[in-house]
Amino acid sequence: MKYLRIKRKKDITKILKSGKRAHADSLTLVYLPAKETAFAVCVGKKYGKSTVRNRIKRLLREAFRAQRDVKPTAFLFIPRIKEEYSYAAFVRDTEKLLKKERLFENQRSEAVGAEPQISAPAETV
Repeated sequence: MKYLRIKRKKDITKILKSGKRAHADSLTLVYLPAKETAFAVCVGKKYGKSTVRNRIKRLLREAFRAQRDVKPTAFLFIPRIKEEYSYAAFVRDTEKLLKKERLFENQRSEAVGAEPQISAPAETV
């Protein structure tokens, strides 16, 4: 998935002040509607040394890239402090939050008990 990177402190502060928040087990998502999809990860020094912080950022970026058809939104991901961080947990929670907040482009409401209609093939004579 293609996205812009949010780099300026001014933009991050704007998202933090006026954005909507959603929480999961391993991270917090703050987002605002935007013209294009943009993304940033906030990982401070309290998370550990630079190798740990960089690993968290790599895992979150890759977990976000794995998502398809996301609405144009400015995203800010803030991980929770834990002993270990895993790619699987970040993918699971990212998908969970995007579904919960209805941030996928093609969000379908699936009817319970509805079966797909299959037409019989036409016979040729």
